Amino acid sequence: MTPVELLQRLIRFDTTNPPGNEAECVEFVRSLLGEAGVESRLYAKDPARPNLVARLDGKGQSRPLLLQGHVDVVTTTGQAWARPPFGGDLVAGEVWGRGAVDMKGAVAMYVSAFLRAARGELELPGDVVLVVLSDEENGGDYGAKFLVEEHPELFTGIRHALGEAGGISQEIAGKRFYPIQLGEKQICWLKATVRGRGGHGAMIHRDGTMARLAQMLRDLDRKPLPIHVTPIVRDMIEAIAAELPRPKRELMLTLLKPGVAGRVLPRLGPKLRPIETLLRNTVNATIVRGGEKVNVIPAEIELELDGRLLPGFTPDQLIAELHGIIGDDIEVELVRYDPGPAEPDLGLFEMLSGVLRELDPEGIPMPLLQGGVTDGRFFSQLGIQTYGFMPMRLPEEFPVLEVVHAADERVPAAAIEFGTEAVSRALQRF
Repeated sequence: MTPVELLQRLIRFDTTNPPGNEAECVEFVRSLLGEAGVESRLYAKDPARPNLVARLDGKGQSRPLLLQGHVDVVTTTGQAWARPPFGGDLVAGEVWGRGAVDMKGAVAMYVSAFLRAARGELELPGDVVLVVLSDEENGGDYGAKFLVEEHPELFTGIRHALGEAGGISQEIAGKRFYPIQLGEKQICWLKATVRGRGGHGAMIHRDGTMARLAQMLRDLDRKPLPIHVTPIVRDMIEAIAAELPRPKRELMLTLLKPGVAGRVLPRLGPKLRPIETLLRNTVNATIVRGGEKVNVIPAEIELELDGRLLPGFTPDQLIAELHGIIGDDIEVELVRYDPGPAEPDLGLFEMLSGVLRELDPEGIPMPLLQGGVTDGRFFSQLGIQTYGFMPMRLPEEFPVLEVVHAADERVPAAAIEFGTEAVSRALQRF
């Protein structure tokens, strides 16, 4: 079975999370490993949501390497697809379906490379541990979080992993970059409570709870949090700037100066503007709860806030920055915090960069800080550095950011073949 055929098969399992129901898909991967003579075990908090763990012996010349990827996917509800989202159709050289990019495409790469090694086609310098996970798209409680907390012995001696998010080509100023993820922002979900005068809905109410809520939302919309330049983002900006013509290069390097970077950000093109997310801690209001009757002004309103921290920052620092914008009269409390490492381990970065340069001599590898989160945050608690490495060489016009988690998710078949070869080479050199 080719990597592309494997991806097609994986897409045909509806693993929409919630509820996930990843068991059938995981069992399919387990059957492929069994056919190749590889033993694997399942670990599950819920039998319908298992996680697969398999191990291949290497030469003992290197620490073990972890390959980790999830097979659950986000919903397709309310999306108008041109083709069935769980059909796995191959049309005009592209594989269509939910998860084609995020992240069944990468799982197809990892499993295919792992099977090559199992068949003796690759020589492994150290052991390789393959983990196929459930529940990444809904917090990881049944997947990576469960394994790390309940079965940490499975990962003894592992210091490096390949996982989600990086390695996908991106065109900037006519150059093709391959961002390799070295870190990610941290989940820091908050709850804000706005209090004020309640009363009868028939009366005039000024400067009350609703007005204070409106002011808070305006402040969140119009007042950005401070700019911070973290080590990964500094390296990322310098790598991009080195490949740009002089006027754009100087503009890009200005982002490294927090005092003036805010004035430069609006002048960046659409492909570079998302860098702003990597220069600030962020807070977005996502859920509002308040009021029980249409004729009663509520005295209390709660907001759930999606906060994301830059590496090295703490929830207390984010809450302090938030109060600096919305004022001190609104109560803010921490709901969930998933920490990540402050500093990356660069031990495999040059090796992974070299693999990409071999397969695409015109490609430019660079460090990446991920604005979202992956299962890598859980493995980091065991001292494991995850490199976001799901390599895909994409055509310049391919709308990858527009199809992930959206309708018509698809991936070029050639990109899956490219990535499988890149991962296979990495397995021989780690």
